Amino acid sequence: MTVNVLVLTGFGINCDNETQRAFVRVGAEADRVHLNDLLADLSRLESTHILAIPGGFSFGDHIASGKVFANRMRHKLGPALERFVTDGKLVIGICNGFQVMVKMGLLPRIDGVSAQETTLTCNDSSRFENRWVRLQAPSGNRCVWLRDVNEIELPIRHGEGKFIARDDAVLQKLHDNGQVALQYVRPDGSPAKGAFPFNPNGATDDIAGICDPTGRIFGLMPHPEGYQDRENHPLWPRITLPEEGGGLRIFQNAVAFARDEL
Repeated sequence: MTVNVLVLTGFGINCDNETQRAFVRVGAEADRVHLNDLLADLSRLESTHILAIPGGFSFGDHIASGKVFANRMRHKLGPALERFVTDGKLVIGICNGFQVMVKMGLLPRIDGVSAQETTLTCNDSSRFENRWVRLQAPSGNRCVWLRDVNEIELPIRHGEGKFIARDDAVLQKLHDNGQVALQYVRPDGSPAKGAFPFNPNGATDDIAGICDPTGRIFGLMPHPEGYQDRENHPLWPRITLPEEGGGLRIFQNAVAFARDEL
């Protein structure tokens, strides 16, 4: 079976080429599609198995990161995207894409309903952070994108990556439901506990990524498409690394799941 991926682009998204390349490298057919072109022909979603909202600075991050793009998607694409999700298909939002997803309510969908219950806001450092981080997938998390991924290093590039839940009840549900998919940790794998630079933005409970209750909808601030080859890692000349970058594993998991389940 051919797994078809639609990678959104346009209006300031700038990681679409790398995201498309990652999916192609793991065996999928991936097309970059401008949001306006998708809105003009929503039938394109019918033959799509995975939807990707890449990183970038959509609409210049005016108002708040991802807010304008999220509003456009919610009002123009809402019913079609809801059908896409209820059909059991997969969605990933990376960095700006994650910001879009939480602000349009596509995550966390705690009760299966699209509503904004979390957000991503300005880093505690009050500046744009561009660095590599170590991440851990909590045991019991439901994310199908992270099967057999325990720890991983990835780059982050954001100014508004601080994850916040609406209230303590929402935060507790995320933990209880296994929806906390990735957390920032120290180099030795111990919890970051909010300490900079291990937690680069001050995210609540060191949360770097979440999924919906099914594990099929995944949003994260770090960039897995930014680690496809060992040469992407800043220490590649000095340490032994696999030829294949760790970020590709996330895309491999999604394509394998889609091929087996859809």
